Amino acid sequence: MGVRMDELDRKILRALQADAGQSLDEIARQVGSSKTPVWNRVRKLREAGVIGPSTVIVDPEALGLEACFFVLIRTSEHEADWQKRFLAALKARPEVQEAHRLAGEIDYILKVRVANAKAYDDFYQALISEVRVFNVTALLSMEELKASTALPV
Repeated sequence: MGVRMDELDRKILRALQADAGQSLDEIARQVGSSKTPVWNRVRKLREAGVIGPSTVIVDPEALGLEACFFVLIRTSEHEADWQKRFLAALKARPEVQEAHRLAGEIDYILKVRVANAKAYDDFYQALISEVRVFNVTALLSMEELKASTALPV
């Protein structure tokens, strides 16, 4: 890591990860500092790329997106053109919350959020019409036991 951080920086990051919408005054109170030093450190962490854009976490079930699938993909295609088309297909689909290239027998894993099994099938059919894959296995999450965007700082 290219950024030097001390314990106050880490406390600020923990507070922001818990709720980035809280005021600087509230963060300063939590970390035992005052508003100006907290603001300066947040600015420094943003400029260094430690802190990215602020977003809102939306409850998927409140939007009717009740099904979460983990999609395991094996491919026999590893050429740059295939990878480019695959990445474009993933980026074009808002259902794909995460995509990872893996080491081992499975090449990729996707986290896909949809309303139901029919919506997943629509996603699957669209994906395989754009890129050729060797094998796809979809695993339906029955219950989310833990979800966090916070990193251990």
